[in-house]
Amino acid sequence: MSSGAPTPARLRVGEGVVDLATREIRMPEARSARRVTPKAIGVLRALARVPGEVVGRNELLAEVWPDTLPTDDVLTQAITQLRKAFGAGASGSEGGKAYIETIAKGGYRLTVAVEVLAFEGRTVPAVVTTTDPAFVAVPAGTALSVPPPPAAPARRWWLAGAVLMLVGIAVLGLWTAYEAGRLPDDTVAGSPGPSPVSRPYRLITSAAGFELSPSLSPDASMVAYASTGTGDATRQSAIFVQTTSSAVPRQLSRPPDGSRDDLPAWAPDGREIAFARWEAGGACRVLLVASTGVGDEREIARCDGSDLLSFDWLPDGSGLLFGTMTGADVSTRLRILDPVGGRWRNLDYAGAPGDIDFAPQVSPDGRWIGFIRNPQMGDLWRVPIEGGVPEQITRLGAEMRGWSWAPDGASMVFGLRVDSESRLYRADLADGTVSDLGIEDAQSPSISARTGMLAFVHRRPQFGLFRIDGGSGEWQRLFPSSGRDSQPTVSPDGTQIVFSSDRAGRFELWWARLDSLESLRPIEGVRPDTRQSPTWSSDGRRLLVTALDAQNAPVILEVEPASGRIEPVALRGKHPAQALYGPDDAVYVLEGDREGASALSLVAYGRTTGPSGPRIEGVSHVRFDPARRRLLYTRLDSNGLWSVAPSLASDTVVRLSDRLPSRWRYRSWTLAEDGDVAYLEATPACWAQVSRFRQVEGSLVPDGVECVDPVTRSTTNGFSTYGGAWFISLASEDGSDIGFMPLPEAAHAQEGIAKWLISLRKKTS
Repeated sequence: MSSGAPTPARLRVGEGVVDLATREIRMPEARSARRVTPKAIGVLRALARVPGEVVGRNELLAEVWPDTLPTDDVLTQAITQLRKAFGAGASGSEGGKAYIETIAKGGYRLTVAVEVLAFEGRTVPAVVTTTDPAFVAVPAGTALSVPPPPAAPARRWWLAGAVLMLVGIAVLGLWTAYEAGRLPDDTVAGSPGPSPVSRPYRLITSAAGFELSPSLSPDASMVAYASTGTGDATRQSAIFVQTTSSAVPRQLSRPPDGSRDDLPAWAPDGREIAFARWEAGGACRVLLVASTGVGDEREIARCDGSDLLSFDWLPDGSGLLFGTMTGADVSTRLRILDPVGGRWRNLDYAGAPGDIDFAPQVSPDGRWIGFIRNPQMGDLWRVPIEGGVPEQITRLGAEMRGWSWAPDGASMVFGLRVDSESRLYRADLADGTVSDLGIEDAQSPSISARTGMLAFVHRRPQFGLFRIDGGSGEWQRLFPSSGRDSQPTVSPDGTQIVFSSDRAGRFELWWARLDSLESLRPIEGVRPDTRQSPTWSSDGRRLLVTALDAQNAPVILEVEPASGRIEPVALRGKHPAQALYGPDDAVYVLEGDREGASALSLVAYGRTTGPSGPRIEGVSHVRFDPARRRLLYTRLDSNGLWSVAPSLASDTVVRLSDRLPSRWRYRSWTLAEDGDVAYLEATPACWAQVSRFRQVEGSLVPDGVECVDPVTRSTTNGFSTYGGAWFISLASEDGSDIGFMPLPEAAHAQEGIAKWLISLRKKTS
């Protein structure tokens, strides 16, 4: 067996496509792929080796569970999981059983044909041998047909015929492989177009839980990342290092109990890794450790109180470049630290007070520093490394999820949350054009300038809506779903709910009456903008919804859910981000100006006269408190909560809190009927925690804390409350892995979601 022989990466099993690396099975009628366990994939590999033939239970147990003493139950569970995955699109609920047949007192057999679609690292192999004995001499594009079970007397003739048939298939397969090698990847194996499960990347981690913040070594042979396991109530994470060839990871840092390590950054010479450690009690330190793990950790900086930390190495390794440290001196913005002498140097460049400059990185040619300004609704910027006047690259005003320089330094690759997912995009420095890289459910890119290889976080959560009684803690799953349900918003009288979801395959606004859950239906003609939740009128008959129109431009719609009536709200602003009803159902709008959506202003709107009266600049989210007839809002540049009179007069502004909500979770708060405030967050001791506050004499007074889920379920932005119950979007399935691949070329910017991004850039320029 040659060490360089390829390994099968993707199979067609009946009508389904199986990605062996990601353990995903996609059926043609299914909304999305289903991921199965490694053991289930092991069972499928054994069955796919000999489609049509019976594989005994003992044989399966010995192969998939070696050196253990498993019970039959584990095999039964694996078969059940495979049947559910295949049954999602194979002739209804019995489809999975049709694919895998149980043989009484024998074992199991696969009843459908198997076809090798791709090998690891290539679409078709250069040679037809593989490292997996299950697929020796089976070229890509070759189908292994499944004959009917032969009668006993004819078995010899059937075997002889099968041998001749396989010889013919092998010859034909060689020709198929040769021909496929001259065709685009999407046409291999007779595929009529791009495969819905085609993966240009490999997942190089597979542990349960979360692998986050990848950092590639200079030669891209190694990757460092932060890993948090599931079932850990403390959410403790450590730094791990592994090769980029899916090897077993090695734990690099050893955080004390109650501590959390994150943000690894590989030194340019590959000898050291810097990382951050948050400790119990709020202490924060930046540490250095040898990439080999030999030697002690060394502290080089303190970051106490910072809720927005970012840093990277200078190209020559002489220092670390830090972004704005919000717990320290905000006015300094970008700074450089000498890790040996401990001396700080401020970068001299222009900027407005309150700007948050995040995730700085030096360009491959060493001339520029790139960064994200105000990442909650941010854009990419760059400034000369010696300082000066910053240049804005994008004008999106969107929620950015990490970024990295392309190797040529002529573009920047970044993660962006659009609708219910994060994707990777490329921004061209010459004209700011944004192009889709075609990688879904991806964020936090790390690119090796030396090799052009890309690592990123692959995360595909599913979120369901839950009603949780604040007194008894009883749970109720409101609507079954295999999609992503978020931003539940309950009407003022507690009888209706609306939320955003991709449960039907596209992102829509859904509505139901809470006393009749079967009334659930989508509101046709509304594609919600997920950055802001809808707001109800005082009588619960209408909604103001931030949405995207047919040209993918942001608009405000007034929706009557019961009847389905939709009417655009005429606005004069450049970029509406949120609208809400105030006292007597007056309309208030959060809108951007010519500099992009990150510069948002709160203004009162007359239905016929347009904006009028004072403005409040720098607002990120706003709600109306009918109990006190006040508007409550958060800001882009600071943690905390403010209130203001309906007139928006500056002398009526009161800061209720200087800590919560944080600028990152500016949408994770809501108001009860009496005006009390509830805040949803994740803490080291609780993955989903609700804190309650009363408004007393111009300040928020703590009024209790409830842990919704201590260990297993994370939350997403937006929740609602009524009658002492919480309506929360919680993860029903979650976790992340590290993906690895060569940096792809950008897709056409006019296609798909990228068209929306381009329209935003044009609209705000």
